[in-house]
Amino acid sequence: MKPGMKTIAVSALMAVSGLALAQKGETVKIAFMDPLSGPFANVGQNQLKSWQFVADRYSGAKNVAGVKFEVVGFDNKGSPQESLNTLKAAIDQGFRYVTQGNGSGAATAILEAVAKHNERNPGKEVVYLNYAAVDPALTNEKCDFWHFRLDADTSMKMEALTSFMKDQPKVSKVYLLNQNYSHGQQVAKYFKDAIARKRPDVKVVGEDLHPIGQVKDFSPYVAKIKQSGADTIVTGNWGADLTLLVKALNDSGLKIPMYTYYAGVTGTPTALAGGGEGEVYVVAYGHANHPGELGQMGADFKKKFNDDYYTYATYNGIQLLSAAMAKAKSTNPVQVAKAMEGLQVKSFAGDVTMRAADHQLQQSMYITKWQKVDAKNKYSVENTGYTFAPIKQMDPYVSSTPTSCQMKRPAGAS
Repeated sequence: MKPGMKTIAVSALMAVSGLALAQKGETVKIAFMDPLSGPFANVGQNQLKSWQFVADRYSGAKNVAGVKFEVVGFDNKGSPQESLNTLKAAIDQGFRYVTQGNGSGAATAILEAVAKHNERNPGKEVVYLNYAAVDPALTNEKCDFWHFRLDADTSMKMEALTSFMKDQPKVSKVYLLNQNYSHGQQVAKYFKDAIARKRPDVKVVGEDLHPIGQVKDFSPYVAKIKQSGADTIVTGNWGADLTLLVKALNDSGLKIPMYTYYAGVTGTPTALAGGGEGEVYVVAYGHANHPGELGQMGADFKKKFNDDYYTYATYNGIQLLSAAMAKAKSTNPVQVAKAMEGLQVKSFAGDVTMRAADHQLQQSMYITKWQKVDAKNKYSVENTGYTFAPIKQMDPYVSSTPTSCQMKRPAGAS
């Protein structure tokens, strides 16, 4: 049999049997769908490079399944509607694995569309790896068998963040400033719920929700923060919305502690450096100063792109996929999804587990603080001479939150 005909025959057998063996050299294509244009393009471009970098680094003999990973970018412009268009284009091009992370509105659209597609097209199922969309609803009331979240959700991060903040005596009067969409709304909600349990003496002295990606000058918001008498800012902002907030804070000379989710994301560290050293904290599942393999990856990424590697979910995603494919002895999405349920793999921060009940990854959390590079914390974020130094690590149970998910599993996956 000629090589080309053999490939066609194997592909036909895979489609009919649904039991494609994960053989060495087989290519698994992943469609990346996030903003590659518009106000958040710098973030999306970085994250696409991150997926491609990790996929290349752990392809073939470098993963336990022996498969080659290939990641292709699709520009969804951050829009739920555009996400549906890119999803259809990816499926039409034969992609059976998709990933997205920037925006829970887009994530919800993809989750629902993937579920409908899979129900209507048995044998052509698609798995959705969510690497950064953190709306808790996605693994609670909206949970779906085909959706797996690699990031910690908003409530999990807030559990970790407030567990740290409750021990900070300087935290007394908090101003909440967030983007006006599900994530920003939930940062405010979960902060108020958690701090009331842990530090009932802390007062919220101001709260604003602003249009996402539309505010060009945050000085009016900074003026309101000053006027409120706040001694602490809590924000879930990311991308340009956090970068511009930091610039406005610098311009005003207001230096109070700020607790964030995404201060390490593209553009914001450079803005922070413009204000020098200050009390800026990040809650996340990783950081730039990890020793070992992750630290080496960060160094290699910077050498290749002169950019920072900060979307560590790309590492966990490739490791989980390859481990699941090896376990399932298949690259078929139904079998791989089933194998990922409850799967535990070694990560840069100990073991991580994909909880079967809701497909929410359980993992350690870190609090890091903005400071100058030193002998212990050597990674210069965005070449600024500053870094995010880890000051507290929390085991997975600290941030693990219960789920209301009632998972419905398709036939053959239970």
